Amino acid sequence: MKRLNLLAFFALCYMLIGCSATNNLTMGVNEPALVEISPEIRTIGIINRSIPAETNKKADQIDKILSAEGLQLDQLGSEAALRALKKSLLDQGNLSEVKILPPAEGINKGLGIWPANLSWEEIDKLCQENGVDAIFSLAFYDTDTKIDYRASSMQLPNDLGIKVAVPAHEITLHTLVKNGWRIYDPKYGTIADELLCNEQLVSMGKGINPIKAYEAIAGRKEAVIRYSSNMGADYARRLQPSYRRISRDYYVRGSHNFVVAKRRAQTGDWQGAAALWEQELDNTDPKIAGRAYYNMAIINEINGDLESAMDWASKAYSDYNNKQALRYLNALKYRSSQIAVLERQMTR
Repeated sequence: MKRLNLLAFFALCYMLIGCSATNNLTMGVNEPALVEISPEIRTIGIINRSIPAETNKKADQIDKILSAEGLQLDQLGSEAALRALKKSLLDQGNLSEVKILPPAEGINKGLGIWPANLSWEEIDKLCQENGVDAIFSLAFYDTDTKIDYRASSMQLPNDLGIKVAVPAHEITLHTLVKNGWRIYDPKYGTIADELLCNEQLVSMGKGINPIKAYEAIAGRKEAVIRYSSNMGADYARRLQPSYRRISRDYYVRGSHNFVVAKRRAQTGDWQGAAALWEQELDNTDPKIAGRAYYNMAIINEINGDLESAMDWASKAYSDYNNKQALRYLNALKYRSSQIAVLERQMTR
């Protein structure tokens, strides 16, 4: 009985999918950068506010002991992030110079916390003293490590060379890498971007005693540095346009023309499909006509004519009450606004 019910369920799913009124297509689109800075900015200065201040050094050492961090892990990780950020910004090709600035006197540093914004007086001073147009700040960086310990066993050879199970200690280190970034744009007088992100890294080791188990954990420092480098490179990409694929639904049922147009579209003949959809624009059934208007919006978006696509989608909703057309129209309006931003960014 259970098997029959399962077969019936899958048969129903197949029928529902097979009877769907729409098919899905995807298309590639370019999108603007997540972060936009003034087009006049040509040189960047990067500062590291994650270095513990003198007054915080004692607390920082206590924190390192309590969380079992390596003494230089935070410093190595933050420096790797800054180097990767600098390289990635230069690779983008629209900046003339990127500098990692030395620690500045009077700039308050943090202790693994999100610090207050620097004043615009401090930003202007940094820019003037270092000959840069804007400041990127690694506002904080901290690695917080927790230890999980349990008794276990491991295979070791005895005096005869035969492997036998012996008591062992197993240690798992959960390292949370926390970091935060800010971009100060003095040209606009704004904080162009703020980003907080965390990443959990896990490393394990096993040995005949706790010390050996800890020694067996290999590559934790390298993993933290590697992640930190990726973090810096990823942050730089927030200033670059991106490419992604978007999804659209189009109608494949309603008349014989829709069925044939579906097959044409599946073979890549979208213009041939559109010729059949166009024949249904004057269909006496408003439901079919509305689907035809909707599909004409789809083909115009495929052809890159968003203005016409919005006109077709608007008529599909206003004249034929096609509810999906209203959602599609809003998606087209958003994409049109994104293209306007992208075109402005490309003129930098």
